[in-house]
Amino acid sequence: GVCSLRPTPLHPSAAFLGGPGEGSPCTPGLGWAGEGLGASGKNRRVCHAAARLEMGSLWEEFNRLGTEMIVTKAGRRMFPTFQVKLSGLDPLADYVLLMDFIPLDDKRYRYAFHSSSWLAAGRAEPAAPGRVHFHPDSPAKGAQWMRQIVSFDKLKLTNNLLDDNGHIILNSMHRYQPRFHVVFVDPRRDSERFAHQNFKSFSFPETQFMAVTAYQNHRITQLKIASNPFAKGFRDGDPEP
Repeated sequence: GVCSLRPTPLHPSAAFLGGPGEGSPCTPGLGWAGEGLGASGKNRRVCHAAARLEMGSLWEEFNRLGTEMIVTKAGRRMFPTFQVKLSGLDPLADYVLLMDFIPLDDKRYRYAFHSSSWLAAGRAEPAAPGRVHFHPDSPAKGAQWMRQIVSFDKLKLTNNLLDDNGHIILNSMHRYQPRFHVVFVDPRRDSERFAHQNFKSFSFPETQFMAVTAYQNHRITQLKIASNPFAKGFRDGDPEP
């Protein structure tokens, strides 16, 4: 059953934590044909999967300034929201979609206000528990996932190491790369054997960010207020919605 995909939400199986999505084509590889594998060594139901980042130009705008994402004890949603448009899935197959966040380096940072820049300030703190966030509509048919933009708007970031709400735990003043994974729900009874073939991962460099408890760069604050419809309360003179 699907349960086998969730060993526990806190300890993603190593299968989900592969490298970035390999863009190799799925031309039939010699010797693979019988197992339904593409040349990339991935199951045909995932090897054609493609993901396009939505709001790419907004992400780029933040990335140029150095994106910051707020982490709170209670958990804070990301802005911009991570959203993708999927193609290349098997419309009739079931898929689970999930995200995880990996440290970009082994450093802790501080913001130098006089130079408006981030400076390394020592070694990273011990990694927070590596969690994954399952899209709440999982599992669903490929056709459903491809029909509309997939939005991870329920995902929240926290700095509470003891969080029991399933939020993604990050260290403040550390840099992260969000990763997006498409996992084919393999109906075969011994599907665990094929776990490494049944997923494809995607990383968009423009979605990297610094986790912070308060915005450091005032330009990031301005851009968040200007572009986030839910930040209206911050705008001067704006009536409350």
